[in-house]
Amino acid sequence: MRILVVSTPVGALGSGRGGGVELTASTLVAGLLERGHRVTVLAAEGSVLPPSCAAATLWLERGADQPSWQHRSRQDPVELPVDALLGRLWRRALAHQAHFSVVLNLAYDWLPLWLTPHTATPLAHLVSMGSVGEAMDGVIAEVSALRPRHLAFHTATQAADFQLAEPPILVGNGFDLSRYQLCLEPEPVLGWAGRIAPEKGLEDGALVAARLGLPLRIWGYEEDRAYAARVAASVPVGTLEWRGFLPTEQLQGELGRCAALLNTPKWNEAFGNVVVEAMACGVPVAAYQRGGPGELVVEGVNGALAPPDDREALVAATHRALAVERQGCRAWVEEHCSQQAFAARVETWLQDLAG
Repeated sequence: MRILVVSTPVGALGSGRGGGVELTASTLVAGLLERGHRVTVLAAEGSVLPPSCAAATLWLERGADQPSWQHRSRQDPVELPVDALLGRLWRRALAHQAHFSVVLNLAYDWLPLWLTPHTATPLAHLVSMGSVGEAMDGVIAEVSALRPRHLAFHTATQAADFQLAEPPILVGNGFDLSRYQLCLEPEPVLGWAGRIAPEKGLEDGALVAARLGLPLRIWGYEEDRAYAARVAASVPVGTLEWRGFLPTEQLQGELGRCAALLNTPKWNEAFGNVVVEAMACGVPVAAYQRGGPGELVVEGVNGALAPPDDREALVAATHRALAVERQGCRAWVEEHCSQQAFAARVETWLQDLAG
């Protein structure tokens, strides 16, 4: 197939602003290339692709970044900034659609979903978040009623957020496991990774680390500086170690040395990339049983679970996670979340649409 992958309009690939979509994009593109497809990626100006995606064509568009639906209220209307990147991306995608077998949208936004029944080339959507706004819920329900096989989701928990006309297509996610090294000799530290923003619940991770008397190393793009300062002030000095946003190679090297990863989202994560990245390094995960991580973490196999927002239970879950055998974490990822398996699942879905 000739596949046009349209990236997130929230930020450039490689910047960290696009969150988990950035990692999903690079892994998926690399996997589809391995399977013999010709892939073009349409993304924000300044985007870069990893060496594994060198055979892909990269088209860049300038424009104002799109506000993320994550940071808006449920009743907010659809919004487009002046000179919107989102509009420029889809103007170009529509102009060149005839050259492709299928167009794959990775953006969680209203416009590409609304376009679904109006394109000549099949338009597929890998939905990257759960329910965060009524406008998005409505357009996903409309697409499901009109073109149900054009939607795919990462997890069953994510898909359950929406009103769907048919049982959902679930593709999970995948990772290039050659980039993650198993570490069997961890340091006495905990880890936490994600965008530094309130919906990620870093304050709960900080409290657990303080209760256990262990340092908490934090990786991720600092989206909300005031929030980060409040979290730092809530625990004793020296509890938190800020490591910043790192590329995969550096992140996995540091992440692998943690005794356990804490995952504390305050909303339904669609998947939970960092949970699998940690497991790929042999790091067990203590997580709230919410969203995608609630499906990924298997008690006693690769980590431990606690009821959502129950900090005391998360302390206990962390104790249990620390006892999990690290080689078992890596083995679980190899079985369920390889780049090859993910690309094969997406390929099957797209081939069905492309005919």
